[in-house]
Amino acid sequence: MDGDPKPAWLYFDVKSDGGWTQAIHESKLRIDKHFGWDIPFVEKVPEVVSEIKPAAERYIKRGYNIILGSAYGYSDGFLELAEKYPNVAFINPGGNTNAGNLQAIYGRSYEPHYLCGMAAGALTKSNKIGFVAANPFGVVNWTVNGYLIGARQTNPDVTLHVVYTGAWNDPVKERAAAQALVEQGVDVIGQHVDTPTPQIVAEENGIYGTGHHRDMREFAPNATQCSHLWVWDRYLIPKIQEMVDGTWDPGSQPYGDFIHIHDGGNDIACCGDAVPADVAAKIESEKAALANGKHVFQGPLYDQEGTLRVKEGEVPSDGDLWGMDWLLQGIVGTTKTL
Repeated sequence: MDGDPKPAWLYFDVKSDGGWTQAIHESKLRIDKHFGWDIPFVEKVPEVVSEIKPAAERYIKRGYNIILGSAYGYSDGFLELAEKYPNVAFINPGGNTNAGNLQAIYGRSYEPHYLCGMAAGALTKSNKIGFVAANPFGVVNWTVNGYLIGARQTNPDVTLHVVYTGAWNDPVKERAAAQALVEQGVDVIGQHVDTPTPQIVAEENGIYGTGHHRDMREFAPNATQCSHLWVWDRYLIPKIQEMVDGTWDPGSQPYGDFIHIHDGGNDIACCGDAVPADVAAKIESEKAALANGKHVFQGPLYDQEGTLRVKEGEVPSDGDLWGMDWLLQGIVGTTKTL
């Protein structure tokens, strides 16, 4: 990277979307405060290479030398930019392409969803909890599976009903999926989609929910009892400092950086008033255990067809996690999208 750090950010959606992009924007504000900056950003840059590259190059031509992204669909565009501009640093939350000056980063979101799953397992009276998922990618499937593993820490009899919308941000599909789960008799709804719609549906139906991206109590104060949080600033502030110090080395992680809950990126907002105090204490204990190296996916684990996926005493590799294309026994539903 040439010169003093000068970052700019490309946002997939508007900064006030209530979910993924707003969490990124709130992290940006905390980074600004830490460094005394006012990082410029552009909203609603679609996941299209022909749109991504010009948006980034407008900043690069004005001397910006750190370009931050915000979408899986930016991956190819960022790789092309990294090859064209070797003296510019690129970081893409949610991406999957990497190079000597490009790093894809993503939090191990199965960890906070495991913790929120513990709350869900304790809250259900029907032993049926639900989950509204986006696309059937490994990083979504791992949240669904992790959620059930957590739920069974507090309720071994629970089953998880899942619906995939096939979209990151589609409140119409999210409402349809959440309402379908309610009609199946679930009384807690988790989510890995961008908007707070599933939590709003839970609120409307007098049941509980757990949120994703941000603290969803803002939208469903009675329903939402736990939320997964993105706290990118906790990870990015040290990384930007590495750039300042000349020690940033994305090439040492050729598959990107999967960030544990104790390294920033992820956290939880827990717990709501409906979560029993002993369960809340157990969640905090498990969060500490994760920070000390506990793995959510400890074998033996079997998929819906009864195939052994993780052997006794083993845990999946990062490659296995990234490519997770199966759902656990105890999950009702498939990865087919709406």
